Amino acid sequence: MFGILKAAPGIERISDAGAIKQQYGYWRIRILYSMWIGYAIFYFTRNCLQYALPIMQKDLNLAYTQIGIIFTLFSIVYGISKFFSGTISDRSSPRYFMAFGLIITGALDIIFGLSSSLYLFAMAWLLNAFFQGWGWPPCARLLTHWYSQSERGFWWGLWNTCHNVGGFTIALIVPIAISIWNWRAGMIIPGLIGIVMGLFMINRLRDVPESMGLPPVEEFRDDYPIGKKAFEKERATPMMEILRKYVLANPYMWLLGLAYAMVYVVRQAFYTWGTVYLFHQLHFSLFNSDFAGGLFEIGGLLGSLVAGILSDKLFSSRRGPMNVIYCLGMLFVVMIFWKFTGTNYLANVVIIFCLGFVVFGPQMLVGMSAAELSHREAAGASTGFAALFAYLGAALAGYPLGVVLTYWHWNGFFMVLAVCSIIATGLLAFTWHAKSHPKLMDEIQLEEAIN
Repeated sequence: MFGILKAAPGIERISDAGAIKQQYGYWRIRILYSMWIGYAIFYFTRNCLQYALPIMQKDLNLAYTQIGIIFTLFSIVYGISKFFSGTISDRSSPRYFMAFGLIITGALDIIFGLSSSLYLFAMAWLLNAFFQGWGWPPCARLLTHWYSQSERGFWWGLWNTCHNVGGFTIALIVPIAISIWNWRAGMIIPGLIGIVMGLFMINRLRDVPESMGLPPVEEFRDDYPIGKKAFEKERATPMMEILRKYVLANPYMWLLGLAYAMVYVVRQAFYTWGTVYLFHQLHFSLFNSDFAGGLFEIGGLLGSLVAGILSDKLFSSRRGPMNVIYCLGMLFVVMIFWKFTGTNYLANVVIIFCLGFVVFGPQMLVGMSAAELSHREAAGASTGFAALFAYLGAALAGYPLGVVLTYWHWNGFFMVLAVCSIIATGLLAFTWHAKSHPKLMDEIQLEEAIN
């Protein structure tokens, strides 16, 4: 890394135990709310298009396949960016990496809102996708370094609610903005908010505890899930070895990645086509369609909180069991949405809330599992690797689902979501007993047997 993006170096350790406790208490709260707000605004600059889309599609007479191509390309570029950015962010400053990404995505939203050509839309949205990838990896790095594993389900779940609050809030902002002007305001206003909040991120965020004279969180809380010896070995491992051995050659990463792809087909299918289904197929108003889409986020807020807490308390910080339970719930809710809600608005609102609840459990826990089952110093790379698969899955919810809608209509759409839910459940069942860097633990046990 270079210049301002370079990670802050470690400084001399604070010696006073009381000062360390006070500093940890202050910075854990400040780091959490800063990246919570920052990532919520990333959702402003990303999700604004889905809520402006019904009016934009009507005004510009865009076909399902044209819309699908834009969303598919966005997902592919975003997934690649998350892996690429995750690998870099493990050795960069979360403060500036995340803030610069948010400022640039805000500017690109404004450019999108001022355009009229499909090619300009695609160009602006693809660049947006690349810099959207700068948001998540710094958060994974900070969540791994400021909160230890035995408590991380709660903290990560609390942070994960930013997805839903951001998604719900933008679902309200965009229709209001459109009513003032047209769909273009639904892109420009979130872009301006993104630029302002990027500057806020620069002011609020910091790097890992060691850069502020604090001990690692595992030492601070005396919480070594893999043992102190394994923890010291972890910290001494070269970065390229970490990437090769604990990410690329780790079978859990591939299982989680493939499962993540299936979860994201369901999630992105609703983001891309949910309001279109409610507006065009069920003939609800734009406000009612967008409001129902916002309730998907509120359900997700509660779902991710419950998933994190229960995985800590019921399953001793194993994420696999909760992932399986939630994916079974996802299958059930998709079937209800498909077969039984009809055109009753209240029934659709309730089931969309439930769909958000069950989708955002694995959306949060699979990412956390990737960080916990790889290597402490590769949180960005491992979660980025899983996210690469996730957004390849999300890409399937764009153009390919647009083709499904064109030829097999909404029955084909819901059938794809049901199949993806079944596959995700089967893959995640293999992680039921997994916990705490299993590959590293195997190496430590082998070394002890030899010695």
